[in-house]
Amino acid sequence: GNQIAFHSDRDGNSEIYVMNADGSNQQNISNSSSNDFDPAWSPDGTQIAFVSTRDGNYEIYVMNADGGNQRNISNSASDDYSPVWKP
Repeated sequence: GNQIAFHSDRDGNSEIYVMNADGSNQQNISNSSSNDFDPAWSPDGTQIAFVSTRDGNYEIYVMNADGGNQRNISNSASDDYSPVWKP
């Protein structure tokens, strides 16, 4: 509830950011030279799923809410998009 995840290209490429619900404390949490976008919070708020091009195609990644432990979970030769968590 009190944070928003979004993507922005303000650093020259698309990155995942989080901020407080009032717009304060904006932080880049994906920090990749590739494009990262479509963030989706896990139901418990501890992780964020997102799409990244860092492996050469569109893949679904998951990371901790602070940006740590980023990992590719789709590992597909095809493009994968639009992650959504099911509670």
